[in-house]
Amino acid sequence: MAAWSCLVTGAGGFLGQKIISFLVEEKELQEIRALDKNITPDIREAFSKLQTKAKVTVLEGDILDAQCLRRACQGVSVVIHTAALIDVTGVNPRETIMDINFKGTQLLLEACVQASVPIFIHTSSVEVAGPNSYKEIIQNGQEEEPLECRWTEPYPYSKKLAEKAVLAANGCTLKDGGTLHTCALRPMYIYGEGSKLISPIVKRALTTNGVLEKTGPFSLVNPVYVGNVAWAHILACRGLRDPKKAPSIQGQFYFISDDTPPQSYDDLNDTLCKEWGLRRDSRPSPPLFLMYWLAFLLEAVSFLLSPIYTYRPPFTRHLLVLSNSAYTYSYKKAQRHLGYEPRFCWEEAKQKTTEWVGSLVKQHKGTLKSKAQ
Repeated sequence: MAAWSCLVTGAGGFLGQKIISFLVEEKELQEIRALDKNITPDIREAFSKLQTKAKVTVLEGDILDAQCLRRACQGVSVVIHTAALIDVTGVNPRETIMDINFKGTQLLLEACVQASVPIFIHTSSVEVAGPNSYKEIIQNGQEEEPLECRWTEPYPYSKKLAEKAVLAANGCTLKDGGTLHTCALRPMYIYGEGSKLISPIVKRALTTNGVLEKTGPFSLVNPVYVGNVAWAHILACRGLRDPKKAPSIQGQFYFISDDTPPQSYDDLNDTLCKEWGLRRDSRPSPPLFLMYWLAFLLEAVSFLLSPIYTYRPPFTRHLLVLSNSAYTYSYKKAQRHLGYEPRFCWEEAKQKTTEWVGSLVKQHKGTLKSKAQ
């Protein structure tokens, strides 16, 4: 294959950094452009330490800055789009979430057309497929099934619209007369070292006598290790660059899971943290149906107060369903089309993540010790 270059958006994020760490292993890769709005000194240093023949160019820029995106895409062969605002609790305004996740994707697609970038790989979300109700059970869901999220909450809705835009763009004509080819990957709940979701749970537990908060006692999901999600992106990149494999991948979406055992979110947190003395909350959980209707009442109060006061409920019906449903998905289609096999087994993924949790615990103890002195 000819020399090529790759732009990764959201490069400083949990997944973006891992993708770049695998990209440096790719043959004939001349340049990796790492685009993110916030590149910290630690991330910049981590990129500079990568042992790679390819040049790693760090770009600070906003996904909503059309001119920045056009410059970043100039001369690029592949775009891997991981940049997104992940917010299922409504901390950010709806407009902000929609702009970053949907409008940002549209602007990036337009930049690819203008810069004649032939390959676009989009990091979507399992939430594009649901769950829609805590009573609904999805077991080993397949891409061929008519699974679609019906929630209008900004995060799942924005990701659904973004994925539709990416897949609809497949086959469109580029400025130089070439053709844009796209695909989308839908990872499950991603865990692993550096997780921005697990880290605050651990830190809060360290301030509450080591008790882990409940995040989904009634759930049954198949979490996926960040290294395996990153690996799936690399395989999608290889596949779309391969003339023989590309036709079956173009315009397709893929669920990305691995061999992590199906379990609840609370089981996963307990497994990753118990070695360090952190334990699950043993108090009984309120019935789910009761919490659901309480969430409905809180949302009604929020709506009624909206003209005069912004009230954000502590939880919503969508959040309850998302964190307490039974839904697992198969990666068989990715296996067939992309040649995807998890790069890391469950035991290895668990060990790496547990060691990282240990580093958070030790860091916390070190901070307490220095304060005491």
